[in-house]
Amino acid sequence: MSSQPFFSKETYIARRQVLKQQIGQGIILLPGNDESSANYKDNWYPFRQDSTFLYYAGIIQAGLALLINASTGEDILFGDELSIDDIVWTGPLPTLAELAAAAGIQKVLPAKEITNYLKGAVLYLPPYRGEQTIAISSWLNKPVQQIPSGASVTLIKAIAKQRSCKTEEELVEIDKACTVTSRMHRAVMMGTKEGMYEYEAAAIAQKLMWDYHSQNAFLPIVTINGNVLHNHAHGNKLTSGKMLLFDSGTELPNGYCGDMTRTIPVDKTFTAKQREIYTIVHASYSKAVSLLQPGVQYRDVHLAACRVIAEGLKQIGLMKGDVDEAVAAGAHAMFFQCGLGHMMGLDVHDMENLGEPYIGYTDQLVKSTQFGLKSLRLGKAVEEGYVLTVEPGIYIIPELIDSWRAKGLHTNFINYDLLETYKDFGGIRVEDDYAITATGSQLLGEPLGITLQDVEDMR
Repeated sequence: MSSQPFFSKETYIARRQVLKQQIGQGIILLPGNDESSANYKDNWYPFRQDSTFLYYAGIIQAGLALLINASTGEDILFGDELSIDDIVWTGPLPTLAELAAAAGIQKVLPAKEITNYLKGAVLYLPPYRGEQTIAISSWLNKPVQQIPSGASVTLIKAIAKQRSCKTEEELVEIDKACTVTSRMHRAVMMGTKEGMYEYEAAAIAQKLMWDYHSQNAFLPIVTINGNVLHNHAHGNKLTSGKMLLFDSGTELPNGYCGDMTRTIPVDKTFTAKQREIYTIVHASYSKAVSLLQPGVQYRDVHLAACRVIAEGLKQIGLMKGDVDEAVAAGAHAMFFQCGLGHMMGLDVHDMENLGEPYIGYTDQLVKSTQFGLKSLRLGKAVEEGYVLTVEPGIYIIPELIDSWRAKGLHTNFINYDLLETYKDFGGIRVEDDYAITATGSQLLGEPLGITLQDVEDMR
């Protein structure tokens, strides 16, 4: 696969210049991804370029590496031109020189010459693929085992700072991805019927993505068992009285993503229990959105959303006692075991390969080890230009109920007797994507109904 860069060459030149200024001295090594075989050599997984390489070079082609010399200001693209044997299979494609020029990279050299330029201080990011680790090991003549620990924290922090704040042209692309994601969800919400299977609902979404020349940003969650947080099994039949939780996102050809969740009744309306829980989840979502603005710690937004959940559950008898004390103790995590959201951009979990301590937290704000809160990927103060998800939920997990009850955990805050009657409930989650603005936040993508009445109207 080969693609011209999606933005102007001036955009990529400016991005690299910012990085050079932040780093000051040294050689920055950014390997692109290689093709990866599924079950035999020539049957490849769909190619996905490394997001950091994509951010600074914009080229979607396997087998490349970008060298950015912060000391001299020179940028070099390393790779090999297609041979006639390759072209037989791919057809004529732009040359590396043409692709490099479109990204403002003036120098292109054969892949084998890269070792000649890796002298002195070489900074690289933590590799997340075996091929990357082996390549860096070979180029730097260091044991494979030493490569992960040799990643540069200085480079990680510089890139995290730069990529976290999205530019206007990036926000335009993310908004497009969110609009396709919204339309995909609407199609599933309106097209799903009792008697279908989960995979048929997934097929509705897949067709719409293909209609927009897009693909999955991640393996979709399409399940009547919404209490299983990452449920990727799609073989269940949609039966009356159940709900369908659909968590999916679109990735555009340029790599920018959307990520949304809706939970709908298989029937035309929710049951009484489902209505109660859905109303609580939506109230939690609304509270979180109302708090979004520059400078607010997302950890505080998460905890505020947790308090709404705990208060709502107390009102229907599933929780008891002081709400603030219950949340501080982590008792609400019986029902909300994960975090409120995460950063999003070129990766659906933006820059997660660089490490959560550098993306979602700071040197001063360390991630909690408390059950539930330890799963919050984003805790630090948000800034203008950040793009993030807001995705509260309530999940009734029978195994967790049995485990906590046997240990006598949080008996002052959880009504275990009533909770026993909810064991077959499942789970409810809602999720939208927001950009942080100078004065608050902006919903990204085409608005999609999210209130209980909205959902039932679409059903």
